Amino acid sequence: MKTSKDTLSNIDKNILRILQDDGRITYAELARRVGLTTTPCIERVRRLERNGYIKHYSTVVDAEQLDAGLIVFVQLRLDRTSKDTFAMFKEAVLELPEVQECYLVSGSFDYLIKARLADMAQYRLFLEESLLSVPAVQESTSIVVMEAIKETLAIPIT
Repeated sequence: MKTSKDTLSNIDKNILRILQDDGRITYAELARRVGLTTTPCIERVRRLERNGYIKHYSTVVDAEQLDAGLIVFVQLRLDRTSKDTFAMFKEAVLELPEVQECYLVSGSFDYLIKARLADMAQYRLFLEESLLSVPAVQESTSIVVMEAIKETLAIPIT
């Protein structure tokens, strides 16, 4: 959690920018690029991890090569007759591997989901057998992505 003591220096910000672009960079190369020696650079990265600025490291894989090239956004409205509706939904959606992202949103729908699947036939099965069978799902609207223009997890660091 960020506190008033957690002011980031320009070097810290540069470290974060570089690591967002290449999480596999060596400490020696990272240190060179930010103008430090290796040991202080490692200490800064560890502090950024400890303070929660760096949550984890991951690998971005090619969805097309793994038969997950179809992106579908699904807006879901829940039946709110039970006070446990949102908790039941959350528990169920966390178990669906096709769901990459899920957000509780304001507006005419309760949740926005991003799912990745092989094709429309697989999406139809997923919608019928998984999403619409989640407790309390009342209504869904699907938005199929025809072309991904930009996909990134990078956060602008100023």
